[in-house]
Amino acid sequence: MGNIVAIVGRPNVGKSTLFNRLTESKDAIVDEISGVTRDRLYGRSNWGGKEFSVIDTGGYVHGSEDIFEEEIRKQVILAMEEADAIIFVLDVVIGITDLDQVVANMLRKIKKPVFVVSNKVDNNARILQSSEFYSLGLGEVYSVSAINGSGTGELLDDLIKCIDSREDEEVDLPKITVAGRPNVGKSSFINALLGEERNIVTPIAGTTRDSIGTRYNAYGFDFMLIDTAGLRKKGKVTEDLEFYSVLRSIRAIEKSDVVLIMIDAQEGLQAQDMNIVNIAQKNSKGIVVLVNKWDLIVKETNSTKVFEEQIKRKMAPFTDVPILFISVHEKQRVLKSLDAALKVYKNLTRKIATRVLNETMLPIVERNPPPATKGKYVKIKYITQIPTRAPSFAFFCNLPQYVKEPYKRFLENQLREQFAFTGVPLNIFMRKK
Repeated sequence: MGNIVAIVGRPNVGKSTLFNRLTESKDAIVDEISGVTRDRLYGRSNWGGKEFSVIDTGGYVHGSEDIFEEEIRKQVILAMEEADAIIFVLDVVIGITDLDQVVANMLRKIKKPVFVVSNKVDNNARILQSSEFYSLGLGEVYSVSAINGSGTGELLDDLIKCIDSREDEEVDLPKITVAGRPNVGKSSFINALLGEERNIVTPIAGTTRDSIGTRYNAYGFDFMLIDTAGLRKKGKVTEDLEFYSVLRSIRAIEKSDVVLIMIDAQEGLQAQDMNIVNIAQKNSKGIVVLVNKWDLIVKETNSTKVFEEQIKRKMAPFTDVPILFISVHEKQRVLKSLDAALKVYKNLTRKIATRVLNETMLPIVERNPPPATKGKYVKIKYITQIPTRAPSFAFFCNLPQYVKEPYKRFLENQLREQFAFTGVPLNIFMRKK
């Protein structure tokens, strides 16, 4: 679940080129002039069937040499906090510089795996030069050419082995995260639960700096609370910390089972909130919508119904979602939110016996068969739930290719009506009998 690998190093050693190689993207703008990686980047990489996220901590370096060092320190600290493994890139042509030394000194102090990459090794003579980097005291040195890809295979083989072994430490409890735009009240919500100032709560956008997993065991609840900093619009990501907060939100969602999406009653469901809904849906997570600050507008509009309709209209076609109207400030319905989240978790992990599925769904399918296409009739013979993390169903039939989206949606709605799947994205697959 959600492993993150960060690439660190001083400018111009080829971090962005390596990032592009690992994520097979041309996302980072690579140029010969120092510090031109326009965007600090987040990508997905897949090697040997293992998926992980890659962060390029490039980014602008502002001003003079001393600030330069400060910038790199900041990037390395953030990478050390957020990543499961770190790739430290060096330039074989230039050898060890003072800045490389600064980074190495920081990396030696951490318990996480560090992979030292000697980049720009385009010929055999340079392999020998790479050995200089053993003196940094960070273990094995990988000789790589990010531009043509040589040497990256061995690096990735060892990388996924080490990420793999870190995966088993997960606690087997429902994992719940609170996501939303800055200033909707996420931190206050978490503090209301934990009864302590867990995050420093200030009314300035983007001040929730930390992403924490806390075990919550009170009032009969027992789960992991994965805390996240606010998601931001891509264009607004200015400062390093902002970039990492977006990353943390994505990561927190990847690591959770259920996402409590908090929106501001005064602003309604915004495009950014829909981004969070989409990330959660893409990752097949349970979803609960919390409308916070309801106490501020309840005087003008007493109708939750109208508000609910508006939200569902924007979320369509996925509208089978619990929506709660809360006020963290007034401590209204905070525990009810947890009830809803754990109900959704139950739905997310629900397994339906094949016999029950067929007895319930086949008569419905017989009464409402898929429409015939070009005189061909689709016959669905058998249904089973696929053993995946989120509920997925396979419908076996003679002509799977003729079943169109609207009919799949009909099947999904029937499953929702017959069995409790509120708050959970369902996956429907048509398979050849």
